[in-house]
Amino acid sequence: MESELEVERLKSVYRQYNTAASCEAQWSNDNRGNRAILRERTRLLGRLLHSAGLVPLTGRRVLDVGCGAGNVLVGLCRWGASLSDLHGIDLRPDAIERGRHRYPGVDLRVANAEVLPFADAQFDLVLLFTVFTSILDERMARNVADEVRRVLMPGGVIAWYDLRRNNPRNRNVRGMNRAAIQALFPDFTCRLHAVTLLPPLARRLGPATPLLYPALAAVPPLRTHYLGLLTKPA
Repeated sequence: MESELEVERLKSVYRQYNTAASCEAQWSNDNRGNRAILRERTRLLGRLLHSAGLVPLTGRRVLDVGCGAGNVLVGLCRWGASLSDLHGIDLRPDAIERGRHRYPGVDLRVANAEVLPFADAQFDLVLLFTVFTSILDERMARNVADEVRRVLMPGGVIAWYDLRRNNPRNRNVRGMNRAAIQALFPDFTCRLHAVTLLPPLARRLGPATPLLYPALAAVPPLRTHYLGLLTKPA
């Protein structure tokens, strides 16, 4: 059953984000710190996918849950993914419409991840990027996890990227530590790495970003997210 109140809360939060100019500027690619965060995440994700034997991604079906306009999903083409094998769902019709216009070869749909519009065991790889920290309702979180497990084939992999601790400035999200992640997918093998320099700090580094970002990101307490792979039993 869909968690209607939580779905409506999420839609309301996204609408607030979309109408706040500060939110758009906050994650602008014009900021050197944001670009450093993306480069770090992309490099590590590539290494993890290689180590898991998933690269090249040619012929592998991929689902991005909470795909937005599809930028992260389409970024997988750098490792050989084909547009026709890429699928994404999101609650936001406006984001899906932008994605369809930008990436006409990709299957992007408006859907609630509690009821994924796909058959069982359809995907080799599922992306969960900043999904579960946005879901505050435990029932909805369990429903989404169950659906992801259902559509992922045996031996398939989840690529996870999300906050690992609470953000005191944003009550609309919650941190997901290792125990919380494992509780959602108890039978999966988890390989998680702490990454991402505290974004408000990273965005302030300016011209010194190439020098300071790696040095500061090497300090464990300053890493705000987990990036890793969760593997379903074969």
